[in-house]
Amino acid sequence: MRVARPTDNLAAIAEMCARGLGFDVLAEFKDHRGFDGVIVGHSKQHYHIEFTFQRGHEVGKGPSQDHLMVFYVPDKDEWEASCAQMISAGFREVPSYNPYWDVQGKTFEDIDGYYVVLQNAVFR
Repeated sequence: MRVARPTDNLAAIAEMCARGLGFDVLAEFKDHRGFDGVIVGHSKQHYHIEFTFQRGHEVGKGPSQDHLMVFYVPDKDEWEASCAQMISAGFREVPSYNPYWDVQGKTFEDIDGYYVVLQNAVFR
């Protein structure tokens, strides 16, 4: 699975997500029909996040507080370390728009106004 989203801050958001989520930069491209991009993820996993920047086009901030990427981290110590890593990478902890995510998780906002939830639970 790949989640793709545009950004006005390609280098900064790719670095922020790589550092915050412990991802690697898997691929980059420049001027592919007017688009630049960075793909981040874990090399042995089948999911990635692709950030794109279209030259001459502004995308602005995230469309709503309920646009989320949710990662389940069941181990409490790993979850706490992951939350600290998000802050260290420049994410800002915020209350979740949907209070469900605050019961067993924490919500973080990136510099583009998009939200990532680290949920201390097993996905069911």
